[in-house]
Amino acid sequence: MATVRIDGSPLAASDVVAVANRTASVEIGAIEERMAPARRLVERVLEREETVYGITTGFGALASTHIPPDAAAQLQVRLVRSHAAGVGPELPPPLVRAMLVLRARTLAQGHSGVRPIIVRRLIEFLQLDLLPIVPAQGSVGASGDLAPFAHLALPLIGEGDVHLDGRRMPALDALRAVGLEPIVLQAKEGLSLLNGTDGMLAMGVLAFDRARRLADVADLACAMSVEALLGSSRPFDARVHDLRPHPGQIQSARQIARLLEGSGIVASHEDDFVHAVQDAYSLRCAPQVHGAARDTFDHAASTFARELGAVADNPLVFADDESGEVLSGGNFHGQPLAFAMDFMAIAATELGSISERRTDRMLDPDRSAGLPAFLAAEPGLNSGFMLAQYTAAALVAENRVLSHPASVESIPTSGLQEDHVSMGWGAGRKLEMVLDNTARVLAVEVLCAAQAMEMRAPLQPAARTAEALAAVRREVPALDDDRPIGADIETIAQALEAGLLDDVLGSSEGHHHGG
Repeated sequence: MATVRIDGSPLAASDVVAVANRTASVEIGAIEERMAPARRLVERVLEREETVYGITTGFGALASTHIPPDAAAQLQVRLVRSHAAGVGPELPPPLVRAMLVLRARTLAQGHSGVRPIIVRRLIEFLQLDLLPIVPAQGSVGASGDLAPFAHLALPLIGEGDVHLDGRRMPALDALRAVGLEPIVLQAKEGLSLLNGTDGMLAMGVLAFDRARRLADVADLACAMSVEALLGSSRPFDARVHDLRPHPGQIQSARQIARLLEGSGIVASHEDDFVHAVQDAYSLRCAPQVHGAARDTFDHAASTFARELGAVADNPLVFADDESGEVLSGGNFHGQPLAFAMDFMAIAATELGSISERRTDRMLDPDRSAGLPAFLAAEPGLNSGFMLAQYTAAALVAENRVLSHPASVESIPTSGLQEDHVSMGWGAGRKLEMVLDNTARVLAVEVLCAAQAMEMRAPLQPAARTAEALAAVRREVPALDDDRPIGADIETIAQALEAGLLDDVLGSSEGHHHGG
């Protein structure tokens, strides 16, 4: 198993995904020297009874309220408790792990003024897979993800609930079970546990890992549909795309062309200009649409990459051995991440939208180049995949609603002190739902294309699409007679996201893992 080291240096997105999915362990580096100067400055602020936001003042609209130094520690505990106002369903374990590792990395950078024990405890939670229970709703993505991170922080002080060994229990009981004592927070530490964009960033990084795979799946689904519909491989000729050199477009065209290499189905009508002078846009323009989605995902990934090396706490501590300053700014504001995830949702919606159009074409006997209606063995007696297209249409429609940007929906908070917020957390939650829906829409296309390819026998598909067809059939049998197919769609959607077709895509020259 790989090991991800937390020492305050930037992380790669792949490191975060590996920790989230437990395919990498976590260890802590030498952080004491890096963190010590900022901590000493925080302690000097207390000793001198200086007025510094978050250390000797209240928070948000209460920033002008002075807190005496002897109450500084109590202030931090009350902050964590009061901000644990989240509601709704629990966040999934991978997202909680990603939040833990990103929060540890941020604090280890040495600009937050917390003690190394805070970082060590976050890493210990990961090593033990002791996961705080974090409600999914309650963040406006402005001072960072305050409510989610308050719930993430409560177990450090022995409060809140956690999952340990598959069981939900009070955090204090879990700490005792693993031999840990609750941490007694000191000045600045509660605030630093809550402030920042690491929650939104965790959502974005995990979403990108899913999105780049779905872009690859969309290319493969399209290649299968081209064969199913007796389409042409000419639109994927590299010469076409070199004249419009968007990177994603070139990649998708190359990948689809490679997937169709050697196709007996395509060759059977290659010179038949009566058959299809031009294919429908959903086939012919797939590289342009899929590629634009890829480029959008890559733009978001570049934003995430910068954030993975950023300091997004507040206030920030700038310290050396002799002097220093504590500066209050706005690095916690989630606007870059909110935009990125809203853009990703739009792009993922379009992957599903064009996929549904290819599915519908395969099912319509007037447009499917001779396939039976709805790919049914006996149309009329059987309805075949008729309702699968309804499902795809419903999911695409839902995605269009979810594609309305969260990032333009600022609602002021904290007595107008926080009078513009990013709603980046909401953007991340919507994006997750869009990706769920898009995976299912692509699953419908893959199922229909597999059925249609088989109906083209004795014509033979390309080697790579034949391999994809065989992989699908290992999961789901052909639809010979009507049966409930909702379970089939779910099975293939989950398998696609788990890498069902990765081997096929890996053999294609255009495939890469992005980010």
